[in-house]
Amino acid sequence: MEQRISIERLEQAVNLFGSFDENIRLLEQEFSVTVVNREGELRVEGEAEDVSLACKAIQALLTLSSRGEPIAEQNVRYVISMVRAGKEEKIAELTGDVLCISAKGRPIKPKTIGQKDYIASVLKNTVTIGVGPAGTGKTYLAVAAAVMAFRDKQVNRIILTRPAVEAGERLGFLPGDLQSKVDPYLRPLYDALFDMLGAETYQKYLERGNIEVAPLAYMRGRTLDDSFIILDEAQNTSREQMKMFLTRLG
Repeated sequence: MEQRISIERLEQAVNLFGSFDENIRLLEQEFSVTVVNREGELRVEGEAEDVSLACKAIQALLTLSSRGEPIAEQNVRYVISMVRAGKEEKIAELTGDVLCISAKGRPIKPKTIGQKDYIASVLKNTVTIGVGPAGTGKTYLAVAAAVMAFRDKQVNRIILTRPAVEAGERLGFLPGDLQSKVDPYLRPLYDALFDMLGAETYQKYLERGNIEVAPLAYMRGRTLDDSFIILDEAQNTSREQMKMFLTRLG
């Protein structure tokens, strides 16, 4: 079976194909089809079912490209998984919804439907618990939402906290002052803030008290009013610590 897809602009084709045609090669491999670009249209050949799925994936990627989204291997693999699950119509929802602009001018926004639902819950609810594998953007997107709320003057402070050790363990002896002892445990939070605010702006807000970064053990007795609070790595907290923290949030 052969199916043809028209491409309106050359820029879309360049974005879709990727560097050295890596995106199209990945689609061909995943769906066992052949894709050829001829006279402003893509010709997809293969078994009928494979061609149908491949064309759905290509149309979804073209939709993302037409709305200014760069197409990389991560996008292609996610679109492939959505097409196989029969959810390709939801891919258009990923365009827009920019949370904030990083210090280098890069827009930060959800890249998957799960991330989009996660951010919608964070912005809507008083308390949101995010559960998922490492590297899925839970902390990074939460920090982006906090920066957005702070810039929009919805809150006056951003408080980032996480346990410095596993529940039931002790920090033990480490050389240096308190800040140097806990900094390695808080590095993911620092990295996210540096990316979105820049080192100088971050330092300015830190000195003013608009941003606080501290281990959970040192949050007892702190005032949490009018704040956006992120508790990272909460699975490492004890039941007593979590109960105390949630009670403070009301």
